[in-house]
Amino acid sequence: MDVSKKICIIGGTGFIGTKLVEKLLARGMSVRLLSRCENPPSPPKGAEVDFWGHPNIEFVRGEINDIDSLRRCMEGCSYLFHLVAYAKNWAPNKSIYEKINVIGMRNVFTAAKAMGMERTVWTSTIVTFGPTRKGVVGDETMPRITNRYFTEYEETKTVAEREALAWAANGFPLVIVNPSRVYGPGQLTEGNALTRLIDEYDRGKAPIVLNAGVNVGNYVLVDDVAEGHILAMEKGQIGQRYILGGENASLYQFLTMIDTISGKKHLKIPIFRPGALFFSHCQKKRARWLGIYPRITPGWVRTFLADWAYSSEKAKTELGYDPTPLREGLTQTYHWLLKIREQNL
Repeated sequence: MDVSKKICIIGGTGFIGTKLVEKLLARGMSVRLLSRCENPPSPPKGAEVDFWGHPNIEFVRGEINDIDSLRRCMEGCSYLFHLVAYAKNWAPNKSIYEKINVIGMRNVFTAAKAMGMERTVWTSTIVTFGPTRKGVVGDETMPRITNRYFTEYEETKTVAEREALAWAANGFPLVIVNPSRVYGPGQLTEGNALTRLIDEYDRGKAPIVLNAGVNVGNYVLVDDVAEGHILAMEKGQIGQRYILGGENASLYQFLTMIDTISGKKHLKIPIFRPGALFFSHCQKKRARWLGIYPRITPGWVRTFLADWAYSSEKAKTELGYDPTPLREGLTQTYHWLLKIREQNL
């Protein structure tokens, strides 16, 4: 990327977006962020520097469904990163998933085309590829093995990705990245649920292990995902998808690594499909009747009862993507959590 050109980021104040902004500033780039608030956000927890006050950052107030504000944000920019998504496990109104994940994406692309963006990187997700069969490691060429969608998030992101590929086929300069399960230092929001799980597990507040932890997922450090976005902007082929993942591991292996890193043995109480689904249905009903946000919903239980083993070989070969080993990434994250706990004493 040409450092003399400005970058527009839609979703730059979220978990992955914050890390992306930090890396771009370190490269000497100037960035403009769309923000729903007039004032910059609070500095991320554990950040050494409050980089929201950096001279190379500019904020434009607006929303993803306000095309005029999107155009104002993109004016004078050459590159665009679009990271906004509604990825929460529940919403009072299901239409919000389509409004943000599908219509919002369409609005961003429409504005980007009108403003002549040289290149756009859009953040999709690994769940658009669907679950994998036992013992199979999927990649970007693997067709979905099921037409069923576990969650509204999975369904709307899949619909959006199909539309995004059509935009690219019609000449829109778009590269798509598909992160897997992201963890690491940063905002302890629902978007960083894995790090919250690590923290709660280490404190003894989350001893319940779904399906005894046998199901496999792909885990990636947030720093690697942010770097993968930059590599996709610089080297990605238009119209191509790149899985930004790390290592495949069962949940049991993931938690056992935390035991080793912390030097502590943690209680692991298995809960199986019937009990997990019953609990999640109760949580969903309570949310619908009382408005109390659920810890988990049935769709996400079913998601975690499937395997999601994937390879990032394409990103490694074509982009030079080099993910951090899982044990090393978890070690960084664990020591960061200890630092945060000290700050909150």
